[in-house]
Amino acid sequence: MKENITGVILAGGQGRRMGGVDKGLQSLNGRPMVQWVLTRLAPQVDTVLINANQNLARYAEFGCAVLSDRIPDFAGPLAGLQAALSSATTSLVATVPCDSPFLPADLVERLHGALVAESAELAVARTGDRIHRAFCLTRRELLPQLDTFLASGERKVGLWHASLKVAEVAFDDEAAAFGNINTAEDLAHCGKWPVVP
Repeated sequence: MKENITGVILAGGQGRRMGGVDKGLQSLNGRPMVQWVLTRLAPQVDTVLINANQNLARYAEFGCAVLSDRIPDFAGPLAGLQAALSSATTSLVATVPCDSPFLPADLVERLHGALVAESAELAVARTGDRIHRAFCLTRRELLPQLDTFLASGERKVGLWHASLKVAEVAFDDEAAAFGNINTAEDLAHCGKWPVVP
């Protein structure tokens, strides 16, 4: 039986490296970055949520439910995941960052295959020796563990992953798809990339 999956776009950061602007709403080839990500993610999941901590009304215009961190002061991607696991009604939740507009079209399928094959608690994308921790598929039942981890004051994604049974999924064949846009310079350069439908 097919498992339903909720997709979550993580757009809850402060965009410090981009001068403090909301990265997900920055324009890339005439569309906000979050819209590119939504276009890539939506066909792969049953429903999409957006995790954001500012400009909530603007994010709501993309037709997805918008949820904010339960922890104040921009606590990082794990806080976004916590909010998503708290709100999702499916047993699985896939997360992607708002600044990777060309993410793989088969990301969730491949993460799910590894999660099941390895009886893992979480599956995460990897290219070469680099783990892309924001691109993961997580079982919703991990929420109590994540709550405890965050309540202890920890925020590091890698440290939390180290406490779980994790399946690392190689995407060396699609390494360029994980390119992310962190700075205004990245955005200017990315605008010259070929547009991926």
